[in-house]
Amino acid sequence: MGVTEKENAHLFSPLQLRGVQFRNRIVVSPMCQYSSEDGFANDWHLVHLGSRAVGGAALVFTEAAAVLPEGRISPQDLGIWNDEHVEMLARIFSFVRQQGALAGVQLAHAGRKASTARPWDGGGPIAPEAGGWSPIFGPSPLPFDDGYQTPQELDESGLAHIREAFVAAAKRALAAGAQVIEIHGAHGYLLHSFYSPLSNRRTDRYGGSFENRTRFLCETTTAVRAVWPHELPLFVRISSTDWTDGGWTGEDSIALARQLKSLGVDVIDCSSGANVPDAAIPTGSGYQLRFAAQIRREAGIATGAVGLITAPEQADQIIRAGQADLVLMAREFLRHPFWPLNAAKPLHQNPKPPEQYGRAFA
Repeated sequence: MGVTEKENAHLFSPLQLRGVQFRNRIVVSPMCQYSSEDGFANDWHLVHLGSRAVGGAALVFTEAAAVLPEGRISPQDLGIWNDEHVEMLARIFSFVRQQGALAGVQLAHAGRKASTARPWDGGGPIAPEAGGWSPIFGPSPLPFDDGYQTPQELDESGLAHIREAFVAAAKRALAAGAQVIEIHGAHGYLLHSFYSPLSNRRTDRYGGSFENRTRFLCETTTAVRAVWPHELPLFVRISSTDWTDGGWTGEDSIALARQLKSLGVDVIDCSSGANVPDAAIPTGSGYQLRFAAQIRREAGIATGAVGLITAPEQADQIIRAGQADLVLMAREFLRHPFWPLNAAKPLHQNPKPPEQYGRAFA
């Protein structure tokens, strides 16, 4: 595990998780592309994900892949609810692996934040007559914000259906050649909305206490781990805090991370927020880093740091200081697909580009 790595680990050190070796500590974070039709990956995804693998990342995650069609954020989201989705994902993952990177899939259900428009189409909720859908689902009948649909409260039959959809999606990810999967339990989507007291007002065994509110995420994780091969890593992305009084806290995240570790999770991907629209989030360079460091230290599990990490020296120091085991970047990879190759020289490492690009990095 990453927490037992030698103290001299740095950004370009390899990392062993279960039976998988990461060539460095740099991960392409899941980034919604809003470019699918009926959930299918296409040539956009091939080029988008493949170029980051060429660029030297250790692990390239797909964007959030919906485990059910009603679990999409937008009509243009990537999906993994259909066996027919596997073929194109397999083509993409084969190319990613050929470049020396690991292929990963983030499994997701948008919950009460489903059925919204793409950002460049204005964002916000869209009605069925405008291309959205109804019903959407959540732990309690509380809309995310004004103008959003009121979600239908899930009963135990509905919860079982979604849990099995995550399991089926994990099997499809494996069939496509993924080597890592991540359960999306953050950003106000379904699993986060269950564990946060701001969105979960239930009085049954899935609401109220910490144990009850985390039950659905833990059950889903257990079910996925049971079908995901022992030798392959499992990540869970969490929102480490709601940034709102009365909401989920950093201390809650430490307790949850301990639970997830006992269930076979290998890495906690430490994001935050996005469960309520009015949270006061103090964004800035590395603003979520303290959560990755604290969870790593106090829960004894490998962590991924994410959030406005841009400079090679900053990313390297995160690993050297033992604040996290992996650094996940999103927008910086949109700006610089070959960020790892370019980061190697200022960190006195030898970049290892594909032979076709070797003269550019000589």
